[in-house]
Formats: sequence, structure tokens, C-alpha cells
Amino acid sequence: MPRSLISILDLSIPELDDLIATANDIIENPAKYAEACKGKKLATLFYEPSTRTRLSFEAAMLELGGSVLGFSEATSSSASKGESVADTAKVISCYADIIAMRHPRDGAPFVAAQNATIPVINAGDGGHNHPTQTLTDLLTISREKGRLDHLTVGLCGDLKYGRTVHSLIEAMSRYEGVRFVLISPEELKVPDYIKYEVMDKHATPYEETADLEAALPELDILYMTRIQRERFADPYEYERLKDSYVLTPEKLERAKADMAILHPLPRVNEISVRVDDDPRACYFRQALCGKYIRMALIYKLLQETDQPSPSKIHPADYLVNVIQCKNPRCITNVEQELDQVYYPVNPEHGIYRCLYCEEKAKYTEN
Repeated sequence: MPRSLISILDLSIPELDDLIATANDIIENPAKYAEACKGKKLATLFYEPSTRTRLSFEAAMLELGGSVLGFSEATSSSASKGESVADTAKVISCYADIIAMRHPRDGAPFVAAQNATIPVINAGDGGHNHPTQTLTDLLTISREKGRLDHLTVGLCGDLKYGRTVHSLIEAMSRYEGVRFVLISPEELKVPDYIKYEVMDKHATPYEETADLEAALPELDILYMTRIQRERFADPYEYERLKDSYVLTPEKLERAKADMAILHPLPRVNEISVRVDDDPRACYFRQALCGKYIRMALIYKLLQETDQPSPSKIHPADYLVNVIQCKNPRCITNVEQELDQVYYPVNPEHGIYRCLYCEEKAKYTEN
């Protein structure tokens, strides 16, 4: 079976470190990898708009000597005719060697990986996960700070729907000495499952605040995010919250001289363009790191053909077609004949999570 990357948790700490080392080797020795994927094809299946992620995947494959095919919006694919994600994955497996999928539905790349016969990379699924952005962030932090442990990391903006934030917390909570400062309006706080089932599980210290300026002096990393219009059902709620945080040179006077400012981009107005010339601004270097880490990932996955991939056979303690997922963004609500699967989190108290989107549900047998 091919190995896929759906969540950053699919990679162990040694595997993360190995990918970062490979990316650094690619940066130092590009000629060594110029034909590493010669004759291989990457299919970019992007069901929603993307600039950096899609183009960095395409640039990564081209610089490895491979080729690219795919689509950049759902309307130019058979999805507009009603084709399921599962069927698309099976068909594309006939034409390409590896898939990168961006989809607005939580869990869609997981469904693709269950049905494809080639590796699938999650290039962002709804407000759920974005593991290759997290790999980009880790490479950037490693290059800027020289380490991934013993850092105070401030996450600012949309922490509720921000899939990049969720994935970064999941990754960095596994490194020693990391502490998070979660900076957001009350309405956009980090979901409880990230706090309780990730940070608390790893005994990772964190604090929540709405005050960016007060938090700045203690931060080694400031990870800014935009308030995402596309994740709001109510446009008035977006308008009310969109200008919650704007980073300016004046505010940065309180920050450490060597603090690193990251942003997954696109930027709207949450970082003033006057900050761009500050040596602490890393976000455009971060975008370049995205190409190199995706090169390393594609190279590695194409070498690991006999590895575990998501299975359609579920453990006995999973609930299958017992609970209906209530998350309107979950792939289970639109995908044809897809089982509703929940895994146990705390079965003694009847707590389960959707296998596809991680929405929490409570179930007890009568």
C-alpha cells in the first residue's frame, strides 16, 4: 500500500526531523535532486482557490524532474457533475503517481487516501488540517531559530477555523519545552479538543488572551493568521471580527529583537506592509521553505510504497453508522454511501469523535 499524509500526526518526531534534514539538503544541493522524480507525475486536485500551496507543489515536482497535471477549481473537474471524492481518487490513480488534494470539506483527503492506489497528500481540508503548511512552518522555525524545542510560540487571529494553527499545535506539542500563547477574540478561540486532547495530553503549557501587545515581549515566534471570510456562515460576524488584530512597527517595538514573525498567507491587513522590511518578518522566506519541504515530502512518499495507509476496516470499538455527524463541513454529509465512523476518546463517558472531521459526539448505549 502507498503511504499518505493526511495529518501531521501521521509523522513521528524522527520522521519530521528527517524531512527537515532532507529539505535542508535540497536547499544546499539542488542538483542532487534535479532528476529524483523523473518520469513521475503529481496530480494537484484543488477544489478551492489556492496560490501558494498549489504552485509550491507544482514547483516542487518540476524541480524534482517530474511533471504535473490536475485542476485548480471544482468547477473544472467532474465534481461539478456530482462525482464523489472516492471515485475521483480511483480514477486519478490510473493517471498519476501521487496526489495533492485541497478540499473545502473536512476529511475529504482522508476519503481519497482510503480509495487511491497512490500516495495522497492533504493540501488542506476545510477548517480541519493542513499538514504541509505545518511542515513549512517547522522548516522555517528550524532555520530561523536553530531549533524546534524550548520556544514560546504566540498564535494570533483565527484560532477556531485556522487549520494551519491546529496542525502546528499538534506538531509542536510533541517537542520539549514548547509553550503556546493563544491570542484571539473570544469567538475565535482554539477548539476545546485541541486544548484538551493535544496540549493537555502532552502537558504543553498554554495561556489564552485577547491582548496581542501584552503578549509580544515574551514571544520567540509570532504566528499571525487572517480572519477567514470563507469559514463564516454569517457575513456580519466576519465584518465585526476581521480587524481584530493588525501588527504594526509600533507594536513590534515591544517584541524581542530576534522574534520570528510567521504567516501562512495570504495576508489581508493583519500585518502592515510596513513590517515587511523588518528582519524579523519571515513570511516570504517561509513561502520559499514551503517549496523545499514539499520537495522533500514528495521525494520521500514516492520511495515508501509499502507502508500503512488509511483503511476501510475499523477497530471493534469504533461506532459505525450509529451517530450522524452534525458538522456541516464534514465530507460524510455529501459523499456517496460513506459510512459514519466515530472513534472513542473517552468511552467511559460516551465521548467519541468523527473519524473524518473530529467533531465530538456523545453516545451511550441504552
